Amino acid sequence: MDAAPGPETRRFRDAIRGGRPLSVDLPAILLSLKLSTATAAILLALGLPLAAWLAFSRARVKPLVEAVVALPIVLPPTVLGFYVLLLLGPRGPVGRAVESLFGARLPFTFEGLLVASVLYSLPFAVQPFAASFAAVDRTLLDAAASLGASRLATFGRVVLPLSRAGVVTGVVLSFAHTLGEFGVVLMVGGSIPGETRTVSVAIYDHVQALDYDSAGATSLVLVGVSFAVLAVTYALQRRTVVAWPQR
Repeated sequence: MDAAPGPETRRFRDAIRGGRPLSVDLPAILLSLKLSTATAAILLALGLPLAAWLAFSRARVKPLVEAVVALPIVLPPTVLGFYVLLLLGPRGPVGRAVESLFGARLPFTFEGLLVASVLYSLPFAVQPFAASFAAVDRTLLDAAASLGASRLATFGRVVLPLSRAGVVTGVVLSFAHTLGEFGVVLMVGGSIPGETRTVSVAIYDHVQALDYDSAGATSLVLVGVSFAVLAVTYALQRRTVVAWPQR
C-alpha cells in the first residue's frame, strides 16, 4: 500500500493541476516597468555623449573604454552584481560617499537597483548608439564643418537625425534588458515587496513556492509586454528607413 503523499508533493500536484487561482503579481510588474523606464532614460542621457566619443574619437585608450563598456555582456550577472554590491555597500567608495552626503544606503533600495541596472544595461544602449553614429557618411560631417557648424551643432542637426534607428534600438534594448534582468537585481536588491522585488524575482519566488499559476500568469504578462515593445521598435525602425532611404 502506497504511503500518503507529503505536503510538498500535494502542493506540487495542485499547482500543476491549476488548483490555485490565477494571480498576476502587479506590484512587481509595475516596479519593473518603473525601473526599466528610469534606466532607459538615464542611459539615453549618459549613453549619447559616450557613444559619440567612441564613434569619433581616435584616442589610444578607446579600446580599453570599449572593453569596459562591453564587460557586462560577458560577465555573469551574479559576478557583476557582487561587485556592484561591494561598490554601493557601506564600505565601498560610492556607498560611503552617499551615506556621508545623504545619510542613506543604496543596497536593497530602489536607488541601488537603478545604479546596478544602468551599469548592467550600459552596453545595450551605448553599442547601438555608437554603431549608428559611426555609420553616418563622413562627407556630411565635413560639409557641415566647412559651413562653419560646430561639433555640437553638427551632432544635433546631422548625426542624431540620421541615427534615429540606432538610438531607438539602444533605448528599447536597454528597457527590455532591464525589464527581464534577474541576477544583478537579486544580488543588489534582494526581494523586498514594493521596493526591490522586480518581476523576474517575483517569478522566481513563485516557482520556489510551487505557485506555478502565479508564476505562469506573471510570466505571460512579461512576455506580452516584451513582445509589444519589440513590435513597436521594429515598426519605428521601418518608418525611419522609409524616411531616410539608402542611396
